[in-house]
Amino acid sequence: MSLEPDIRAHLTAMTNADSVEELWAMHLERMAGYGFDRLMYGFTRYRTTTSLGDPNDFVLLTNHQADYTDRFVGDGLYHHAPMVRWALEHEGACSWRAIGDMLAQGNVSDAERRVIEFNLGMNVVAGYSISFKSVSSRAKGAIALTAKPGIHQHQVDAMWQTHGDDIILMNNVLHLKILTLPYIPPNQSLTKRQREALEWVGDGKTMQDIAAIMGLTQATVEKHLRLAREALNVETTAQAVAKAAFQNQMFIIDI
Repeated sequence: MSLEPDIRAHLTAMTNADSVEELWAMHLERMAGYGFDRLMYGFTRYRTTTSLGDPNDFVLLTNHQADYTDRFVGDGLYHHAPMVRWALEHEGACSWRAIGDMLAQGNVSDAERRVIEFNLGMNVVAGYSISFKSVSSRAKGAIALTAKPGIHQHQVDAMWQTHGDDIILMNNVLHLKILTLPYIPPNQSLTKRQREALEWVGDGKTMQDIAAIMGLTQATVEKHLRLAREALNVETTAQAVAKAAFQNQMFIIDI
Protein backbone atom coordinates (compact mmCIF):
# COMPACT_ATOMS: atom_id res chain seq x y z
CA MET A 1 0.00 0.00 0.00
CA SER A 2 1.36 3.41 -0.97
CA LEU A 3 1.77 6.17 1.59
CA GLU A 4 -0.76 8.96 1.82
CA PRO A 5 0.58 12.16 0.20
CA ASP A 6 0.70 14.12 3.48
CA ILE A 7 2.70 11.38 5.21
CA ARG A 8 5.05 11.11 2.25
CA ALA A 9 5.59 14.89 2.33
CA HIS A 10 6.18 14.77 6.09
CA LEU A 11 8.76 11.98 5.78
CA THR A 12 10.53 13.92 3.04
CA ALA A 13 10.65 17.00 5.27
CA MET A 14 12.03 14.91 8.14
CA THR A 15 14.82 13.46 6.00
CA ASN A 16 15.74 16.98 4.83
CA ALA A 17 15.90 18.50 8.33
CA ASP A 18 19.18 20.32 9.01
CA SER A 19 19.15 20.06 12.79
CA VAL A 20 17.85 17.92 15.62
CA GLU A 21 15.83 20.90 16.84
CA GLU A 22 14.05 21.32 13.49
CA LEU A 23 13.41 17.58 13.22
CA TRP A 24 12.09 17.30 16.78
CA ALA A 25 9.73 20.27 16.38
CA MET A 26 8.06 18.82 13.30
CA HIS A 27 7.81 15.40 14.96
CA LEU A 28 6.16 16.82 18.09
CA GLU A 29 3.58 18.54 15.94
CA ARG A 30 2.86 15.42 13.94
CA MET A 31 2.53 13.13 16.97
CA ALA A 32 0.24 15.65 18.67
CA GLY A 33 -2.13 15.12 15.76
CA TYR A 34 -2.52 11.51 16.90
CA GLY A 35 -3.18 12.55 20.50
CA PHE A 36 0.35 12.21 21.88
CA ASP A 37 1.16 15.54 23.48
CA ARG A 38 4.30 14.51 25.43
CA LEU A 39 7.22 12.58 23.97
CA MET A 40 10.50 11.34 25.39
CA TYR A 41 13.20 9.99 23.06
CA GLY A 42 16.38 8.46 24.39
CA PHE A 43 19.42 6.89 22.78
CA THR A 44 22.71 5.62 24.18
CA ARG A 45 25.83 4.15 22.62
CA TYR A 46 27.30 3.24 25.99
CA ARG A 47 25.07 0.44 27.20
CA THR A 48 26.65 -2.43 29.15
CA THR A 49 25.17 -5.51 30.80
CA THR A 50 24.62 -3.51 34.00
CA SER A 51 24.10 0.09 32.87
CA LEU A 52 22.81 2.38 30.15
CA GLY A 53 25.88 4.54 30.66
CA ASP A 54 26.18 8.10 31.91
CA PRO A 55 22.92 10.05 31.41
CA ASN A 56 25.08 13.02 30.42
CA ASP A 57 26.03 11.05 27.29
CA PHE A 58 22.44 10.18 26.31
CA VAL A 59 20.74 11.71 23.32
CA LEU A 60 17.64 12.85 25.19
CA LEU A 61 14.78 14.77 23.60
CA THR A 62 11.53 15.55 25.38
CA ASN A 63 8.78 18.11 25.74
CA HIS A 64 7.77 16.89 29.19
CA GLN A 65 7.83 19.57 31.86
CA ALA A 66 10.94 19.91 34.03
CA ASP A 67 9.10 18.71 37.14
CA TYR A 68 8.67 15.37 35.36
CA THR A 69 12.09 15.01 33.73
CA ASP A 70 13.95 16.16 36.85
CA ARG A 71 12.54 13.17 38.71
CA PHE A 72 12.29 10.60 35.92
CA VAL A 73 15.72 11.27 34.42
CA GLY A 74 17.57 13.41 36.94
CA ASP A 75 16.69 11.24 39.94
CA GLY A 76 17.12 8.01 37.96
CA LEU A 77 13.54 6.73 38.09
CA TYR A 78 13.98 5.50 34.52
CA HIS A 79 16.18 2.72 35.93
CA HIS A 80 13.04 1.11 37.36
CA ALA A 81 10.42 2.10 34.74
CA PRO A 82 8.56 -1.00 33.46
CA MET A 83 8.38 0.26 29.88
CA VAL A 84 12.10 1.06 29.89
CA ARG A 85 12.67 -2.52 30.99
CA TRP A 86 10.42 -3.67 28.15
CA ALA A 87 12.29 -1.50 25.62
CA LEU A 88 15.65 -2.95 26.68
CA GLU A 89 14.40 -6.49 26.18
CA HIS A 90 12.33 -6.05 23.01
CA GLU A 91 12.05 -4.28 19.67
CA GLY A 92 8.92 -2.82 18.10
CA ALA A 93 5.90 -1.12 19.65
CA CYS A 94 4.10 -1.88 22.90
CA SER A 95 0.83 -0.56 24.32
CA TRP A 96 1.01 0.68 27.89
CA ARG A 97 -1.81 -1.77 28.52
CA ALA A 98 1.12 -4.06 29.30
CA ILE A 99 1.69 -2.14 32.56
CA GLY A 100 -1.79 -3.09 33.73
CA ASP A 101 -1.09 -6.68 32.77
CA MET A 102 2.17 -6.63 34.77
CA LEU A 103 0.35 -5.26 37.82
CA ALA A 104 -2.43 -7.83 37.51
CA GLN A 105 0.12 -10.64 37.34
CA GLY A 106 2.19 -9.23 40.20
CA ASN A 107 5.13 -8.96 37.83
CA VAL A 108 6.47 -5.63 39.12
CA SER A 109 9.01 -4.83 41.81
CA ASP A 110 8.43 -2.29 44.57
CA ALA A 111 10.72 0.14 42.72
CA GLU A 112 8.75 -0.30 39.49
CA ARG A 113 5.49 0.20 41.38
CA ARG A 114 6.80 3.53 42.70
CA VAL A 115 7.59 4.63 39.14
CA ILE A 116 4.08 3.67 38.03
CA GLU A 117 2.59 5.68 40.90
CA PHE A 118 4.80 8.66 40.02
CA ASN A 119 3.66 8.50 36.39
CA LEU A 120 0.02 8.33 37.41
CA GLY A 121 0.51 11.40 39.58
CA MET A 122 2.03 13.25 36.60
CA ASN A 123 -0.77 12.28 34.18
CA VAL A 124 1.55 9.93 32.31
CA VAL A 125 -1.15 7.30 32.05
CA ALA A 126 -1.86 6.11 28.50
CA GLY A 127 0.44 5.71 25.54
CA TYR A 128 2.81 3.55 23.53
CA SER A 129 6.52 2.83 23.63
CA ILE A 130 8.62 2.07 20.56
CA SER A 131 11.97 0.31 20.92
CA PHE A 132 14.18 0.72 17.87
CA LYS A 133 16.18 -2.04 16.25
CA SER A 134 19.90 -1.88 16.92
CA VAL A 135 22.85 -3.65 15.31
CA SER A 136 25.14 -2.96 18.27
CA SER A 137 24.99 -4.48 21.74
CA ARG A 138 26.20 -1.13 23.12
CA ALA A 139 23.47 0.97 21.51
CA LYS A 140 19.80 1.30 22.36
CA GLY A 141 17.13 3.80 21.38
CA ALA A 142 13.46 4.11 22.29
CA ILE A 143 10.66 6.65 22.45
CA ALA A 144 7.70 6.98 24.80
CA LEU A 145 4.54 8.52 23.35
CA THR A 146 2.27 9.84 26.11
CA ALA A 147 -1.39 10.49 25.34
CA LYS A 148 -3.11 13.71 26.36
CA PRO A 149 -4.66 13.76 29.85
CA GLY A 150 -8.18 12.39 29.74
CA ILE A 151 -7.48 9.93 26.93
CA HIS A 152 -7.75 6.31 28.09
CA GLN A 153 -5.59 3.42 26.95
CA HIS A 154 -8.44 1.67 25.12
CA GLN A 155 -8.90 4.83 23.02
CA VAL A 156 -5.19 4.95 22.22
CA ASP A 157 -5.24 1.26 21.27
CA ALA A 158 -8.22 1.81 18.97
CA MET A 159 -6.42 4.69 17.22
CA TRP A 160 -3.28 2.54 16.93
CA GLN A 161 -5.20 -0.14 15.06
CA THR A 162 -5.73 2.38 12.25
CA HIS A 163 -2.59 4.51 12.37
CA GLY A 164 -0.03 2.42 14.26
CA ASP A 165 1.99 1.37 11.23
CA ASP A 166 2.30 4.98 10.07
CA ILE A 167 3.30 6.14 13.56
CA ILE A 168 5.96 3.43 13.82
CA LEU A 169 7.33 4.39 10.39
CA MET A 170 7.57 8.08 11.28
CA ASN A 171 9.29 7.31 14.57
CA ASN A 172 11.74 4.96 12.85
CA VAL A 173 12.62 7.74 10.40
CA LEU A 174 13.01 10.15 13.33
CA HIS A 175 15.44 7.79 15.04
CA LEU A 176 17.50 7.10 11.93
CA LYS A 177 17.67 10.79 11.04
CA ILE A 178 18.78 11.78 14.56
CA LEU A 179 21.74 9.42 14.18
CA THR A 180 22.96 11.48 11.20
CA LEU A 181 22.70 14.91 12.83
CA PRO A 182 25.03 16.65 15.29
CA TYR A 183 23.78 16.27 18.84
CA ILE A 184 25.87 17.88 21.53
CA PRO A 185 25.03 17.09 25.16
CA PRO A 186 25.31 19.97 27.64
CA ASN A 187 28.91 21.13 28.24
CA GLN A 188 30.36 18.79 25.59
CA SER A 189 30.66 21.24 22.71
CA LEU A 190 34.01 21.44 20.95
CA THR A 191 35.65 24.59 19.62
CA LYS A 192 36.57 24.75 15.95
CA ARG A 193 40.26 24.18 16.76
CA GLN A 194 39.55 21.24 19.09
CA ARG A 195 37.35 19.64 16.45
CA GLU A 196 39.95 20.20 13.72
CA ALA A 197 42.71 18.63 15.82
CA LEU A 198 40.55 15.59 16.52
CA GLU A 199 39.71 15.28 12.83
CA TRP A 200 43.38 15.10 11.93
CA VAL A 201 43.98 12.51 14.65
CA GLY A 202 41.08 10.56 13.18
CA ASP A 203 42.79 10.74 9.81
CA GLY A 204 45.89 9.12 11.31
CA LYS A 205 48.15 12.17 11.34
CA THR A 206 51.00 12.47 13.85
CA MET A 207 51.38 15.38 16.27
CA GLN A 208 54.12 16.75 14.04
CA ASP A 209 51.89 16.47 10.96
CA ILE A 210 48.94 18.14 12.72
CA ALA A 211 51.09 21.01 13.97
CA ALA A 212 52.36 21.68 10.45
CA ILE A 213 48.88 21.41 8.89
CA MET A 214 47.26 23.70 11.47
CA GLY A 215 50.20 26.11 11.61
CA LEU A 216 50.60 25.60 15.36
CA THR A 217 53.24 24.29 17.71
CA GLN A 218 52.92 20.69 18.90
CA ALA A 219 52.37 22.00 22.41
CA THR A 220 49.37 24.02 21.23
CA VAL A 221 47.95 21.03 19.36
CA GLU A 222 48.32 18.92 22.47
CA LYS A 223 46.54 21.65 24.46
CA HIS A 224 43.60 21.60 22.02
CA LEU A 225 43.40 17.80 22.32
CA ARG A 226 43.56 17.95 26.13
CA LEU A 227 40.74 20.49 26.22
CA ALA A 228 38.76 18.32 23.79
CA ARG A 229 39.19 15.32 26.11
CA GLU A 230 38.04 17.42 29.06
CA ALA A 231 35.02 18.76 27.15
CA LEU A 232 33.98 15.25 26.14
CA ASN A 233 34.73 13.82 29.60
CA VAL A 234 37.03 11.05 28.35
CA GLU A 235 40.53 9.95 29.30
CA THR A 236 42.23 9.31 25.96
CA THR A 237 42.35 11.04 22.59
CA ALA A 238 41.16 7.84 20.91
CA GLN A 239 38.05 7.94 23.12
CA ALA A 240 37.58 11.61 22.23
CA VAL A 241 37.71 10.84 18.52
CA ALA A 242 35.15 8.05 18.90
CA LYS A 243 32.81 10.13 21.06
CA ALA A 244 32.99 13.20 18.82
CA ALA A 245 32.27 10.96 15.84
CA PHE A 246 29.27 9.41 17.65
CA GLN A 247 27.92 12.91 18.30
CA ASN A 248 28.55 13.92 14.67
CA GLN A 249 30.79 16.76 15.86
CA MET A 250 33.57 15.80 13.42
CA PHE A 251 33.77 16.41 9.68
CA ILE A 252 30.56 18.41 9.80
CA ILE A 253 29.50 20.79 7.06
CA ASP A 254 29.03 24.31 8.37
CA ILE A 255 25.68 25.57 7.07
